[in-house]
Amino acid sequence: MAQVLGDPALHAFIGGVPDTPAALRARYARLVAGSPDPGVRWLNWVLRRRADACLVGTVQATVTGEVAEIAWVVGTPWQGRGFASEAARGLVARLTRQSGSVRTVVAHVHPDHHASASVAAAAGLSPTDREQDGETRWELTVRARPDIKA
Repeated sequence: MAQVLGDPALHAFIGGVPDTPAALRARYARLVAGSPDPGVRWLNWVLRRRADACLVGTVQATVTGEVAEIAWVVGTPWQGRGFASEAARGLVARLTRQSGSVRTVVAHVHPDHHASASVAAAAGLSPTDREQDGETRWELTVRARPDIKA
C-alpha cells in the first residue's frame, strides 16, 4: 500500500504528505487494533483489482452510533476506472443494509475535487450547505427498515 498511496498528488486536496512505509505499517497496526473508544468502530479495507489482485486503494468508515463517516483513496494510476465508486457504493450498502444501525452516512469532499464529488453521488450521498475544514459535507439519510430491529 505504501506504493499505492505514495504519490504526493493524492494529497492535493487532503493535505499532508505520503506516509513512509514504516509510518504506514504503524498506522495499519493501529487500525487493526481498533478504536480505543468502545463507542466507535473503524472499518477499513484495501481495494484490489479483480483481474490480478493488484492493490489500488482503500475505503473506510468510522461508525459512531447511527452515523458513519466514509472515505476512499485510489492510487493515481487507477483513478477514473470506477474503483472508488464501486467501493463506496458497496461500503454504503454494507453499512445501511447489513447492520441496520447506521441512519446517516457522511463524507467530506473538497469543493474542487470533482472526482470525489462524483464518487459521493454514486454512493447515494448529496451535498449539504455545511462545511468542515473547507470541505463540503455530503450526506445520505437512511430510512429505518421495518425488518431490522435496532
